[in-house]
Amino acid sequence: MDEDADLPIRLSHHDPRWRQEFQQIRSGVLQCGQGMITQVEHIGGTALPGRISQPIIDVLAGVHDADQMDEAALSIEGLYFRPLPPPHWDSSAVRLIKPRGGPVTHQLFLMPIGTPAWHAALAIRDHLRADTEASLRFEDAKVGIWKRTGGDPEDYPRAKDGVFTHLMEQLNLP
Repeated sequence: MDEDADLPIRLSHHDPRWRQEFQQIRSGVLQCGQGMITQVEHIGGTALPGRISQPIIDVLAGVHDADQMDEAALSIEGLYFRPLPPPHWDSSAVRLIKPRGGPVTHQLFLMPIGTPAWHAALAIRDHLRADTEASLRFEDAKVGIWKRTGGDPEDYPRAKDGVFTHLMEQLNLP
């Protein structure tokens, strides 16, 4: 369980250092993955330039061989990540957070490249990067949910799921 799971969700204005943070994590994950991890992508709100987001770098890491998931996850743990239960949107993914203690700064989802969840995460990110109006609506929805829920760590993510469901329907994603 997250040590900071009971703390209210925080939102921050875009920080240009988020991109650099992602690049550092990407480099470390690819290196420690020793060829098992072949693709690392920046997803989530911090991947959207200029948008308000939770200050947590979301990372999507992919393997081509699903049989290497456990070994790849162990290699990522060596970068001071710790495992958590899988995300509700893909029970086959491995979810890891950093640091091992204290407030979460990074969240990594490890999964086989090419799964529906892999494609959906990238399609949503790419859509929001390419369509400024959609990105602004997404930001407005998140901020509205945050205000309505008071940043409650259970209510906020649950309510935000509806925004992602709507985006997936718009993009005809499974």
